[in-house]
Amino acid sequence: MDHQSESSEPGVVSVRTMEIVVAIVLIVLSAIVMQDSLRIGAGWAESEGPEAGYFPFYVGLIMGAASLVTLVRAVVLGKRKGEGDESFVSAHGLKQVLLVLIPVIVYVGVVAFLGIYVASAIYIALFMMYFGKYRFYSAFGLGILISVVMFLTFEMWFLVPLPKGPLEYALGF
Repeated sequence: MDHQSESSEPGVVSVRTMEIVVAIVLIVLSAIVMQDSLRIGAGWAESEGPEAGYFPFYVGLIMGAASLVTLVRAVVLGKRKGEGDESFVSAHGLKQVLLVLIPVIVYVGVVAFLGIYVASAIYIALFMMYFGKYRFYSAFGLGILISVVMFLTFEMWFLVPLPKGPLEYALGF
């Protein structure tokens, strides 16, 4: 479907609604960052310099202030001027995003049970088969190869342990 025919589809959500939702989410995240920064110390210690939460606190403060401006602008000014009423995403566009987002969420959940290497091999292979139309053996072969390279890179060369699952434990890693 080309861009022109996609833009003629009815929108699922407006730009203003998305601005409001994202601004609220960022304000909440900013508050969490600021609160945790205060918990660990966001001040300036004499003869030591900034405490661990100093910079995160101010980044959270700036992010929260910018998000508050966006929220006010979207609610007050957008309503008055009629800005933001255009469609943020069409039904087709949302479907395309969800086709990628949902498998990513499942992948992150599966990592806890299978480990990152097995989950990544499966994830890569399924994506290759679905989106790239690769054959089963090619997709799983490359998925396994990429996971082995990841394992060697992180576990053996950089000595950075990543989440492991039953297969890695069975192999003695």
